[in-house]
Amino acid sequence: SFTVEMGMLARSTLLLLLWQGLSAIDVPLESKQPPTIIKQSLKDHVVDPRDNMVVECEAKGTPHPIFSWRRNGKYFNVARDPQASMRRRSGTLDIYAWADPEAYEGEYQCVATNEYGTAYSNKINLRISRAPLWPREVLEPVTVSVGLPLVLDCSPPPGPPKPETYWMSKFMLPIKQDRRVSMGVNGDLYFSNVYVNDSATDYCCNARFPYKNIIQQKMPITVRVLTTGVQNRNHIIRGEQIYPGRSSSQTVLQGEELLLECIAAGVPTPVITWTKDGQELDTTNMKVKNYNKLLQIPKAAFEDSGEYTCSATNKIGYLEHTITVRIKAAPFWLEKPSNLVLAPEENARLVCRSDGIPRPSIRWFINGDTMEDATPVPNREVSGDTITFRSVTVANTGVYQCNASNQYGYLFANAYINVLHAKPRILRPRTDLVKVIEGRRAWLDCRYFGSPVPDLRWSKYGLGNLEGNRFKVHSNGTLQIKGTRMDDQGSYVCVVSNVAGRDENEVKLEVKESTKILKRPDNMRVLRGTDVRLECKAQHDPTVAVTTTWLKNKQFLIIGWRLSLDESTLVITNVNRGDEGNYTCIIKTEMDKNTASARLVVMDRPDPPTNLQLSDPFERSVRLTWTPGDSNHSPIKENLVQYDDDDWLPFKWRNLSTYPGNLNSVILQLSPFIIYEFRVIAINDIGMSKPSRSSANFQTGGAPPDAIPKNIQGVGTWRNNMMISWEALNNREWNGPHLKYLVWWKRRDSREEWKNATTWWCKYYIYDTDTFTPYEIKVQAVNDFGMGPESPVIIGYSGEDREYDLPSLPADTETLFYIHLQVAIDLDRSIPYSIMGELKEYKVYFWRDSSQLRWLSVSRAMKSKAFPASGPRLSGVLPGLIPYSNYKMYIVVANNRYEGHPSNTIEFSTPEGTPSAPRSFRIQQRHLDMIWVDWDTPAEPNGIVTGYILKYQTVNATQGEELHVEGFPPNTTSFAVRRYDRYTRYRFTIAAQTRIGVGEWYTEESPHYTTEAYAREQVDLSTQGWVIGVMCAVALFVLILLVVCFIKRSRGGKYPVRDKKEVTLEPVDDKDQEGSFDYREEETKVGRGQTTVDTMMKRTDSDDSLVDYGDGQEIEFNEDGSFIGQYTGHKERDDRDTEFSESRSQEAHSPMANSPMSPIYSFA
Repeated sequence: SFTVEMGMLARSTLLLLLWQGLSAIDVPLESKQPPTIIKQSLKDHVVDPRDNMVVECEAKGTPHPIFSWRRNGKYFNVARDPQASMRRRSGTLDIYAWADPEAYEGEYQCVATNEYGTAYSNKINLRISRAPLWPREVLEPVTVSVGLPLVLDCSPPPGPPKPETYWMSKFMLPIKQDRRVSMGVNGDLYFSNVYVNDSATDYCCNARFPYKNIIQQKMPITVRVLTTGVQNRNHIIRGEQIYPGRSSSQTVLQGEELLLECIAAGVPTPVITWTKDGQELDTTNMKVKNYNKLLQIPKAAFEDSGEYTCSATNKIGYLEHTITVRIKAAPFWLEKPSNLVLAPEENARLVCRSDGIPRPSIRWFINGDTMEDATPVPNREVSGDTITFRSVTVANTGVYQCNASNQYGYLFANAYINVLHAKPRILRPRTDLVKVIEGRRAWLDCRYFGSPVPDLRWSKYGLGNLEGNRFKVHSNGTLQIKGTRMDDQGSYVCVVSNVAGRDENEVKLEVKESTKILKRPDNMRVLRGTDVRLECKAQHDPTVAVTTTWLKNKQFLIIGWRLSLDESTLVITNVNRGDEGNYTCIIKTEMDKNTASARLVVMDRPDPPTNLQLSDPFERSVRLTWTPGDSNHSPIKENLVQYDDDDWLPFKWRNLSTYPGNLNSVILQLSPFIIYEFRVIAINDIGMSKPSRSSANFQTGGAPPDAIPKNIQGVGTWRNNMMISWEALNNREWNGPHLKYLVWWKRRDSREEWKNATTWWCKYYIYDTDTFTPYEIKVQAVNDFGMGPESPVIIGYSGEDREYDLPSLPADTETLFYIHLQVAIDLDRSIPYSIMGELKEYKVYFWRDSSQLRWLSVSRAMKSKAFPASGPRLSGVLPGLIPYSNYKMYIVVANNRYEGHPSNTIEFSTPEGTPSAPRSFRIQQRHLDMIWVDWDTPAEPNGIVTGYILKYQTVNATQGEELHVEGFPPNTTSFAVRRYDRYTRYRFTIAAQTRIGVGEWYTEESPHYTTEAYAREQVDLSTQGWVIGVMCAVALFVLILLVVCFIKRSRGGKYPVRDKKEVTLEPVDDKDQEGSFDYREEETKVGRGQTTVDTMMKRTDSDDSLVDYGDGQEIEFNEDGSFIGQYTGHKERDDRDTEFSESRSQEAHSPMANSPMSPIYSFA
């Protein structure tokens, strides 16, 4: 067994790695090589015992190394320890010691061995993380006088690792720290001077252990502050709590953290300042923390050494303390030994060069043995930090260790000498492809191995030697081409050779165009809610694929919802304030990428103001101050101040005043005796912000009313009284409590004194007045602070009466002329009549009594029209009269409350006018090639209808067709027009006319009859086989029924009379009124022309028809709808049986037979 001696474990190590040129050659694992440590744990390795403890050690070599461990300088038999194991083909150590983890603390070292040497890891100090509890001790209360300094001890458990400390109360609230009270680096709590309110029973020091994430709490400390006998303690006390005396020194290692602390005591609390070597501090590499009490240098360097002076001052005195800082250094590398692969008879050196303060000592080992204990080799010479080899042989193969140590730490490194004879080999694949962007550097790899070190040569297409100018060959075989051009494309050949042989590899180089952004996104300022397009167009090499990616504030954007890509353009819909930021477009290929950025600024309404404060209160004013909200990139133009003063209807805000946007403190002018609360709304060019939170309530002082009651009126509600009314003052106009109204009145043009009364309401009644008598009135408001101003005097009138009448209208009052269905009325106002009040208006009542068309019923709803009573004569127009009608009217006189007795009733008639549009205009298709239209008479004929005008024109023809106009007599209400094909549609326009002219037009288009379902049903149905079969079956079934009927009647069979079929006198219309028709119509035409069996039978007495009871002419109606003709006897019906067939034949050929206006249809 053997032990590799190590130096002292340093608290921090700075490594400087310098590699020899030969070490760049990679040795393939197929070739023999000594072991090399490639991974190991830190020298100071702290683990959590709750998990399995892992000590890492990985190594490579050929053959693969065998691993073993040493613990505390002795061999550690891992195989026999049930709680430890090594991983397969690895030296990593797993320890499962949950019961007693402390037993495995110690110093571990990994050993990797194969037949060519032995490598050692650093000595790894394995420690268990701890979170020990503070001892359960009873802490005596700390007693101190006011003004004296105080230190509360923490002394946290040591760990490892070192815990974080902080002070809190028992309620887990942090102790407030400032210039007077602060925590030191050691965890103690320092009071520069004590206040009375520092007395507490719960000063608790807490320690947090990061590995376990556990917080331990020390027993609470009670502090009692004495105030008796306290004198003026304005003084400064030396900071002996931290550094005794006026000077001290501190040593720190290079690269470690340097902390200089200075805490002083005194009253008033001292102010701390720092200097270095009498000069102000350069804070480039240092920080001043903890209210200037702590100076921190994260990584100390040699230039940080010197004298640091801490100065504490207050108004009483001045104190200084000087700290001399010395920087020492653990060993660090200047040149680290590296692996050497040598051919026999070559010369080489291993260098282990380091430095430190003090300078480290160097010791060499070979395969773990000291040079003194190793077998001497003649061609090996050790000289300080260098081993020299001359004409190496296989005997020089092995692993050499170098240890550099001083009192602050050590460095340890392995380096092997591998002596072998090997043919050159290229370690890269035989064929390779390299792509590069034009103008950039290209790196063509040709990593190789051979012993002795092979010669390397690069050529293009196997010709010449590439070296110099833009071409550079590195020692590891890589060819570097600077500033590539398009003509650099091609095949490059790498050739390596030595005395043992040669090898070569071909590498193809492709030069691509660089990606360029042609259209960069623009910086934009947009309104919230708008859409944004950030364009980013690029040009790239056509042989490579390109992708576009967008970043927002250096974070990848997720495309979706409101964000979308239009090729490479980013589209943001309905922009909001969260979309604001820096957007970066990345155009990327497999070779390169290019970026372009733009700033998107979203302008929006301002954020609401905050922190409303009231100050400077006066009786009718107060100062309002607020903190403006964010303007959201649009300057605030105005600030709107609103107020709420209604206790009965809260949150009913009203505008008070607006102020410029640059103000945030204004004086508000207010009304007396009102409780106000305010809020502020900021306004910019975009809009208004949300209202701020309301301010505190503010109440102004009281005063007499300033306002005058408005809208004062004096109106009688009865013939012997007068009601004086006015608008009540709102709450803001009261100016004080107990608002009342003082009402004054007296008769106009009289010498009587003013009378007055006080009321709480907004009306007052005066009784025992004369009818319709004028009064002078005024009102003023009164509260507890005094009387307000009087209102202007207004004139009011007492009540009116209805004792008046209107004489009969003169003959010239009747209708004078007609213009556009309006009647003009003229009445002489000089006719004497009595009015008990103010003459307000004349009101004319009129109604439509009947139409001049005797058969037309009308509505007799009464209408009225008022005419103001102005001028000596009444003149006016009655609008809205219906032509060709008989009207009646009368007139009444009205004052403010009553209407008089009506005048005599007069009658007048309106002339004939133009009719309204015909009713019930219907378009039907009864055949494939015909369209039928029919209509009814106008709802308001407004005269005698003289006929109808029908216009029609195709609306979907490929060629325009002229407009057709047809005229019809008043008794014709139908028309048929031929269709060119089943796709032809028509637009029909119809109107009725009288002698005055053509009336209102009605327009309608024929519907579509060309849908797939309609065409299949209407056109193709007759060609279907199943339809033909069904119809044949129905015809057969009817034929059988007829045969049965004939047989039954020929045998004289009897059947009930109720089963007999009644013969209708009307022509049966198989056509549907909604535009559909029956295809069996053509097939039944012949049957309709023949006389059926039931028709040939003699009609019995049971046969009946309404036509039989008529008089043979058209059935007429009077205005009440009764028949003019009377029912005739049975004999008359029998006598006309023979006439029935003739009348049926005549009706079939009459043009009125199909008209809905024929008598028989009207009667039905």
